[in-house]
Amino acid sequence: MSAPVLHLDQVSRVHGEGATQVQALRGVSFRAHAGELVAVMGPSGSGKSTLLTLAGGLDTPTSGRVLVEGEDLAALGQDGRARMRRTSVGYVFQGFNLIPALTAAENVALPRELDGERSRAARRAAMAALEEVGILDLADRFPDEMSGGQQQRVAIARAVVGERRLVLADEPTGALDTDTGEEILQLLRARCDAGAAGVLVTHEARHAAWADRVVFLRDGVVVDETGSDPVEHLLLEPAEPSR
Repeated sequence: MSAPVLHLDQVSRVHGEGATQVQALRGVSFRAHAGELVAVMGPSGSGKSTLLTLAGGLDTPTSGRVLVEGEDLAALGQDGRARMRRTSVGYVFQGFNLIPALTAAENVALPRELDGERSRAARRAAMAALEEVGILDLADRFPDEMSGGQQQRVAIARAVVGERRLVLADEPTGALDTDTGEEILQLLRARCDAGAAGVLVTHEARHAAWADRVVFLRDGVVVDETGSDPVEHLLLEPAEPSR
């Protein structure tokens, strides 16, 4: 198998000090390869969202290494990590995180423009991403003129615009109805089938069924990283929405 797009190597993350210290992750090793969608499941407080923020360079580990396409994110520095997020890593947040004063196309084009791409080229890339997620006709609408499902499609278009090699999604269907949620997962699946590596944090077994592999976290530790039936694990201990 080729080298992983994402590799967490013995990663630990500790928040706080003394009596308030919380160990969110404990020596976690994790890989996601090109063309693969990996679901991360576990109870509330198990470290799912922490894993994703480290993978996206939004936080740095207390120990261990996080590598994206072989690059140690900690060694890149803050500016380098920001550049990687604009060019190679797409992040779909639980909230849509769209800028209200920008249209759908402007929201999607923003990462490209921040990376120095000319406005016209950035808009072309944005329009292609909006077409990919099926809402090209909403390009000039503002977020408050769209439904929740449409806003989430814009957020996904922003996450995949350009040549994103890694797509990270934190409970991307939490605020959506069942049918729209399934459509969103189909979009993520299609992007991975096209060659990206994807990591999906979810507490829903039916959503994890879209993944090639399921990783289970408990108390900041990987307790299973096989393709086991997620329903079996959920029967052992009910999973709650990630914190």
